[in-house]
Amino acid sequence: MSKLTKVLSLGMVGAMALGLAACGGDNSSSAATGATDSVVTLTWVTVGNGQPANYDAWLEQINPYLEEKIGVNLDVQVVSWGDWDNRRNVIVNTAGEYDILFTNMNTYVNDVTIGAFADISELVKTATPDLYASIPEDYWEACEVGGKLYAVPSYKDSSISEYLVWDKELAESTGFTIPESISMAELGTMTDVLAAMKDASGEASFPMNQNGATWVAFEYDNMGTGLLPIGVRYDDASATVVSVLEQEDIQASLDTFHEWYQAGIINSDAATKPEENNYKPCSVAQGWSGAAKTTWGPNMGVEAAVTKLGPTIVSNDTVRGSMNCISANCAYPEKALQLLELVNTDSYVRDLLYYGVQGDDWDYTDDTKEWVHKNNANWTMAGYTQGSFFVVTPTDDYDFNQYDEVKELNEQASPSVLLGFSLDTSAFKDDLTNCVAIYERYKGELLTGTKATDEIVPAIMSELRAAGFDDIVAQCQEQVDAFIAGNGGSTAETAAE
Repeated sequence: MSKLTKVLSLGMVGAMALGLAACGGDNSSSAATGATDSVVTLTWVTVGNGQPANYDAWLEQINPYLEEKIGVNLDVQVVSWGDWDNRRNVIVNTAGEYDILFTNMNTYVNDVTIGAFADISELVKTATPDLYASIPEDYWEACEVGGKLYAVPSYKDSSISEYLVWDKELAESTGFTIPESISMAELGTMTDVLAAMKDASGEASFPMNQNGATWVAFEYDNMGTGLLPIGVRYDDASATVVSVLEQEDIQASLDTFHEWYQAGIINSDAATKPEENNYKPCSVAQGWSGAAKTTWGPNMGVEAAVTKLGPTIVSNDTVRGSMNCISANCAYPEKALQLLELVNTDSYVRDLLYYGVQGDDWDYTDDTKEWVHKNNANWTMAGYTQGSFFVVTPTDDYDFNQYDEVKELNEQASPSVLLGFSLDTSAFKDDLTNCVAIYERYKGELLTGTKATDEIVPAIMSELRAAGFDDIVAQCQEQVDAFIAGNGGSTAETAAE
């Protein structure tokens, strides 16, 4: 009970008294029987396509292995995508029964602020040194809040690379040669081929839904605010906080979208269309070029080709795209970290989580265990939420390991000048919330090209400024300046040169 006593000291007495004798409640063998740490059941809450149909058979495979390795049994609760936001909010805000929780940049800082997660700054180094060594140092730093660490980042496509994804046959039928890469400034040069593709197929060649081109400002670090109109350009050595929508490069892209919308390249109902099309003659997706063969093409039912769009960037937000946090109420934080260590370093554990039940959903092709053959696509856990991509055994569908490219992109990524910076929004939280709400009302028409740039941007900025936008910029700049000064006056970019 000494560890439980330690947890109580975190100030969570009330929540513990309401039934959280250990994270995971009655699922924990130690809570139910009073047993020692020898076998501890840990509850991991994550998002995906719901609980797998063969979940019990999966537990029969993974739990004996985990029990032998670290004295742990696992209880995974897979919440469906549609229910995730509400369920996650309830779990966090009511100190719900979990040991490990998937999270990302959208909610991480706020959840840390309310005391939801355990500080693992030192424990991850002392209790799980192999886990700590398996993830780059600057990725750990990107997850720090107030100089302390509350999350284990998933070492995956932790940098961001954007690609134009083409229906290869349709694009080349117009006489177009698909380029290997273009800059964001060259996006407008794609207008002619997209118009030709539209004429050839008779439908929008760059279809969008109401979320629009959220990638338009990916070269700007929005500091975790969740507000696209504010940010620092990733390569700006002066680290100046700007009004993103008023920057020339962003306005040029917005003008291109409006041109495409008027030409029918973007569908006329884009601003109100709730769902994305499965088939898109051309679109932009985050990932890596190999995904054209492994994912994007198969999902559309065509052969896909890609054009890399802009640079590859690593920032706090890109690293925070997938993290797992340990509950502040967790009675066994060392065990939780040991579990995450296996997930990130042990290929067998990783394969079971990623692919499902061995012998049902998948199996190794031979005794070397160098390749996996997938028998079906029924497994409903989302692989990117779990841990490292680089210990996943590749499938035999292709003669290459797509994750080799992912690792290379990560290693070659340009760091944002604010990599490692964590913004404290507490002094302007209400103003920021209001600004986000204002932007959300406009973003459909803005990011689909439905409205002209010189019409919609002034309208957005007028409302934002009335809600305190300029004051937010000033307070962000003050914190950024302090961060740069604390680094000896150097940014991540200049330090990396």
